[in-house]
Formats: sequence, C-alpha cells, structure tokens
Amino acid sequence: MRWLLFILLFQTLGFSQRKVAIPTDSTAYYIELADFNKKINNYKSSLYFSQKAINYAKFKGNTQQKSDAWYSLGSTYFELKKYGDAVEIFSKCAALLSSIPPTSQQAICYYNMGMCYMNLDDFTKAELNFNKAQAIYNLLKIDASEPLKLQKGILYKNKGKTELASKLFNEIISKSDLEDIYKSKAEALYQMGTIEESLNHNNLAVNYLNRALVLNARDTNLDQKAAILLSLSRTNEKLLNLKKSHDYLKEHLVIKDSLSFLSNQKLDANDYQEFKESERMKAVEQMTKENEAQQKTNKFVKLISILAIALISILSLLSLSLYKNNIIRSKSNELLQEKNIELQMAKEKAEKASKARAEFLSTVSHELRTPLNAINGITHLLIEENPKQNQLHYLNSLKFSGNYLMTFINEILEINRIDSSNIEIEYIHFNLKQLLTNIQNSMNEIASKNNNKFTLEIDQNIPEILLGDPTKLSQIFINLINNALKFTQNGEVNVIAKLIDQGSDFSRINFEIRDTGIGIPEEKQETIFDSFSQGSIEINRKYGGTGLGLTIVKKLVDLLGGEIGLKSEVGVGTSFAFELNLLNGNQEIQVEKPLLYSDDILVGKNILVVEDNKINQMVTKKMLENKRMKCKIVDNGEEAINVMRAKNDFDLVLMDVHLPGINGTIATQHIREFETQIPIIALTAISLNENREMLLSFGMTDVITKPFEPENFYRVIALNLI
Repeated sequence: MRWLLFILLFQTLGFSQRKVAIPTDSTAYYIELADFNKKINNYKSSLYFSQKAINYAKFKGNTQQKSDAWYSLGSTYFELKKYGDAVEIFSKCAALLSSIPPTSQQAICYYNMGMCYMNLDDFTKAELNFNKAQAIYNLLKIDASEPLKLQKGILYKNKGKTELASKLFNEIISKSDLEDIYKSKAEALYQMGTIEESLNHNNLAVNYLNRALVLNARDTNLDQKAAILLSLSRTNEKLLNLKKSHDYLKEHLVIKDSLSFLSNQKLDANDYQEFKESERMKAVEQMTKENEAQQKTNKFVKLISILAIALISILSLLSLSLYKNNIIRSKSNELLQEKNIELQMAKEKAEKASKARAEFLSTVSHELRTPLNAINGITHLLIEENPKQNQLHYLNSLKFSGNYLMTFINEILEINRIDSSNIEIEYIHFNLKQLLTNIQNSMNEIASKNNNKFTLEIDQNIPEILLGDPTKLSQIFINLINNALKFTQNGEVNVIAKLIDQGSDFSRINFEIRDTGIGIPEEKQETIFDSFSQGSIEINRKYGGTGLGLTIVKKLVDLLGGEIGLKSEVGVGTSFAFELNLLNGNQEIQVEKPLLYSDDILVGKNILVVEDNKINQMVTKKMLENKRMKCKIVDNGEEAINVMRAKNDFDLVLMDVHLPGINGTIATQHIREFETQIPIIALTAISLNENREMLLSFGMTDVITKPFEPENFYRVIALNLI
C-alpha cells in the first residue's frame, strides 16, 4: 500500500540506532538481526529475531527494551500488510511507553496504529490515533505537521469533507519539492486528482495525477504509482482518450503483478501460519503456568469472596441509586439527541439557503447585465454623436448611474463568491513595489480631485520579487486607498509597507493605509466591516458608495491568512493595517509592454454577430459600424453554424454565450470542427459558475464581458485581428 513510505519515514525519525558495539545477547542485537533480515527480504527470520528480542526484553524486565522489541515486530507485520496483527502489537508498544514520560517513540506508535486503521478503512479509529500522535508531538515541540496534515486530509476526503481535504492537500502542494516533502506532495497531488475526478473535473484531475506521477518517479513507491496509473486510466477513459487509458491500465496491471510477486517472496503463507501457531502454543504454555500459580492463591480467594459478598451488598444499594440517576441521564440524552437532530436540520436548511442564494445571484447577475449592456451601449453611442450641451449632462448622468449599478452588482457577486468558497489563492511571482506604484499612478487623478497628497513608503528590505496573489492584494489596496482618497480633502494619504520578519523562504510584511480624512466614530468602528455599512446615512449621501468595499477587504485579508484592524479619530484621520506572510520569489519578472493598435485595423472587417437580444443586436451593430466595420447578425447557435459553414469570409465572430436552443459554447465547438482559424470572441454576462478558462476551453479565442466598456470592446477585437 502507498501508506508504507510514511511509516518508514517515521521509523527513521524515532527508532534509528547509533552505530555502537552491541552485545551479541541483547534486545538491541536481536532487533538489529530482525532489521537486517527484512532488508534482504527474509521476513521469516525477521519474525523469529523480533520474537527473540521480545522474550529477552521480558526476561530483563526493561520497559524501553520491551517497547523497542514490540515495535520491531509491529513494523514487520505492517510491511507484510498484516494490519490487524500490527495494531495489536503497536497497542502493546504504546501501552508500555505510557508508563514513562512522553517520547517521540510513543507518538510514532500512535501514528503507526493510525496508518493501520487507514488500511483497514476504520477512519474513526485512525483519526483518534493521529490526534494522540499530534498531541505528543506538540508536547515535545516536534514538527511532524506534513505527514499528519496529509493523513488528516485523506480522512476528511473519506468522510466526504472534500473542501477541508482540498485545503490541506493544497497547503502541501504549495510547498517546495526539496528534501523528503516531495513524497507527501506526490500523495497530496494524487488525492487532489481523485477529488477532482469525483467532481467530474476530469481535465483538472489529469493535471494533478500527471504531476503526482512525475514526483513519484523520484521514489520507489510502486503501490502509489499503481494507484496513480489506475486513476489516470479512469479519467482518460472519461475524456475519451482511450489509447492513453489503455496504456495506463496496462502499466498499472504490470506493477500490480510485480507487487504481488514481491509480496509472495517476502514470506510464504505457511511460514506465517507456522509462526503464529508457534506463538499461540507459547501463549498457551504461559497461560498454563499462570493457571497453576492461580490455583495456589484460590485459598485466599474464599476469604476474599466472603468479604466481597459484604461489599456487593453495599454496592447493590449504590447501584440502585445509580440506576435512578441513569434513568434521569437517559432522558437528558434523548432530549440532547432531539436537539442535535434539530440543529442538523437547521444546518442543512442553511446550506440549501446558501446554495439558493448563489444560484439566485448568478441568475440576477446575468439578467441585470444584459439590459445594462443596452443602457451603457446606447448611452455611449448617443455621447459619440455630439449631443447638445444640455443633453450631454443627462447622458453623462445616465452613464454614471449605469457604471455605479455595474460596480454594485460586481461587489455583491464578489462577496458571494468569497462566501461560497468558490475562490482560490493563486501563487504568482510579482514585484510588490511595482504593484503599489501602478496603483498609485492609476489613482493620482482621484487624489488630485480632492487636493490630496498621495505617497508610498516601501521598506527597502522587502524582497524585490515575492510569491503570492497580486490580484487579491490589488483589490485590497484599491478599496482601502479609494476610501482614503474619497473621505480626505486637502490632506494626505500614505501607504506604508514594512518588513516585520523574514525567514529563508518567507517575508512577513505589515501594510498600513493612513489618511487625514473625516475619521470614523468610535461607536461605528465595530460594524464598519459589515455589508452596506458606511458610518451614517449622511456620509452615504454626501460621499456615495455601496458600503461593500470594506466587507470585501476583510474577507480577502482573512482568506490570505491575515487580520485587518483600524484606528480612527473623528476629524483626525483613519489608519487601516494588516500583516501577511508572503513567500520569497526566485525568478525574474518580465514586464509585458501593453499591446497597441490602430483603428485602421478595424476598417472594412467583416464581423458575424451571434446575439438573440434585439436591443443588444442594435447596440453591437452600431458600435461596429462606428469603426467602419461590416456586420451580419444571427440570433441563435444553429443559424451561426450554418452561416459559418456556408459562407466563410468573416474576419471575426462575436458569440453570445446564452442563446436559445444550443448555447454559444456548444455552437463554438461545432464551428471549430470545420473552422479553426477565425477568432471567436465570447460575449457574456459572466456568472458565478462561468470563468474565462472554461469559455476558452470550448474553442473561444477571447472574452468580452457585458456590459461592454467601449475601449475594451474595440481593443479586444483589434488585438484578435492583428
């Protein structure tokens, strides 16, 4: 089994012996002979010498020697996959060690029992023993987090708690491949692959499993390799990669046959039965001797029996009292069970409500974005046609209202996306100084409107390249800086990044956004991070905003492992601060120059627009014609396929995702069967369950989100025509 590598690791940690001269008649000597015979695949002799070590240790009466001898026998049973016998022996070892101060050996015994129960599929007992091992390691201040974290992840997975399991596996996967961590990482990648396979995310499952197979090649764990190959065969079969599926299955069967052969070589079944029968006979002999000794004490038992009768009479009275108490306790337990059932039902209702909320917001998002696209598009077209000055004022107000509503929708969806655990932390190399400088440059105009001085203070000791999630960091900084600039006039806004602690592979950085604005009343500070909270109605009316920015900030900081706090005084200013651990980067960042284009690229291009909404058809057509492009419109996926098959002189296709009949993604798949060159750009009001990668996987070239931003609309089209 693939668990074997982890138990071997712990054996090395806890039970390695110093290379010193060992007496030829001692417990250590027999254990060394047992270990040597295991190395040469002579398990029959290994069992014999382990038992010799146990007998010698019992004769000497040394607790430590007895525990070492029992452990030697237990590890042999484990390697022979006799897990039931191994549990019995490791239990004896742990019981012996419990009589002396806690040691790492005792923790390893509990860990090994947990591994045995894992192989026996008794996950409740496995978790109990892993927790005992963790408690001893914590007491001894020994770091054994990675193997235990891996096993807890596997336990969560087997209990159906895939989100908790995935979190633990991803923590292991994010680690470096150095030293022995690659063994745990290979298993974590395999487990993630099986989780994604169970969710029918077969492409993602194949990715995890291939990475696991690469790391497995650095070790000799054939059990793990066989399991990975079997999973790869299943997932490739689901993806209709039948040749790969067959090849992986064939290699899996070859390895399983090899493992079976090696297992048979270790120890013949008759030899094992002879050993167990020999031990049984010795146990019977020992019991016979104990019975003879027992008979000698029977004379004393009679006297004790008389005393026991008197004691039983007393205990009977006590039992009656306990019985009455037990009845009362049973009724209390029944009441508690009823309450637990009610709580479970309430929990299930809450989960259903959360799922319904996510689906509702996804639907509302799409239904709001579609008319907003028409509103913003028509507003843009009217502004482009040089309206009168009094009309321009109304149109700009309409444009502002549309953008405000779009921001509001996006913020609600972002909060829901975080709450639904549908968001993952990325680990990307980035330059923190460049990130903050770019944000400063983009917000200088906002600062100048309120006559604010906007400065950065970045600790020079912070590494130039870090590894983290720059997108979520940007969201945090932009929300906090935007609030600071909005609520400050004729003052200062200062962003400070200071190195607090640094290790070989991480940097702990304190971030602070400080302003000299209006401040937050003390009674409002406890609720400032709540949704739709802006201090007061008057502030909301004067400064605007949705009241969701700080809610998003707090949830993102929590997600990244930090905790945000604030200090504020009315009329003096406000300071928001948080600390994050970021990994130190190890590669140079190539600065990408923005791609430029000219409107001349668009002139005369022939565009096919697939859109079912009549207003959006009109808006899209007008926006294309304003740049002197030609346009043909169809309103469903079937017609789009027929048009592309019959007439193939289009330069580009704009494909709405949500169409009557077959949707835009399926239509794109069909088109790609006979046309692979013409760019197809998705037009979508992206919902919670959609993402750019998913749309591109259907053969789409790029994505434009509704409602269109005109500049982005033309830029994406132009860049796909270059």
